[in-house]
Amino acid sequence: MKNDIILAGVGGQGILSIAAAIGLAAVNSNLYIKQSEVHGMSQRGGDVQSHLRIADNPIASDLIPAGKADMIISVEPMEGLRYLPFLAQTGWLVTNVTPFNNIPDYPNIDDILSKIKAVKNHIAINADAIAKEAGSTKASNIVMLGAASLFLDIPFEKIEEGIRQLFGRKGDDVVQLNLRALRLGREFSEKNQ
Repeated sequence: MKNDIILAGVGGQGILSIAAAIGLAAVNSNLYIKQSEVHGMSQRGGDVQSHLRIADNPIASDLIPAGKADMIISVEPMEGLRYLPFLAQTGWLVTNVTPFNNIPDYPNIDDILSKIKAVKNHIAINADAIAKEAGSTKASNIVMLGAASLFLDIPFEKIEEGIRQLFGRKGDDVVQLNLRALRLGREFSEKNQ
């Protein structure tokens, strides 16, 4: 078992929370995990990416070679495209379709979405709208995790357990909101893969 994942987005969109939830789920499943440092500007508005590697055998490096990623989880559509050279031919691009317009010359969203749709294996999800349905737009990153969970070799129950651990100290309401967001993201992928 091996999952090599690129996490991509913009600072402030919750990439570290996605990585932490997957990491907790992996550890709870007795798997090995390595994560690279988050690269880019981790302040709100800067591009951010991280490599996350999970396997049932020891992992030598925390970096994923070009063309070898099993998945790109992108909370921002242009950032998903930026890391396509890392995606394996059989890999999945799981991306939010809502742009984070943090630059004055942000490309045309229709052009970005047509490039996403050209990727053989892709899930393009309006995570912001689904997060609002779950109870808070702040949970869009967890919607993205739910959408990506279908393609992870980790039992979904372990990912739910990771969410409970990650958000437990914030109270049951926050845990339940994030579990709803996770499940709605998962349902979207099940219907649209």
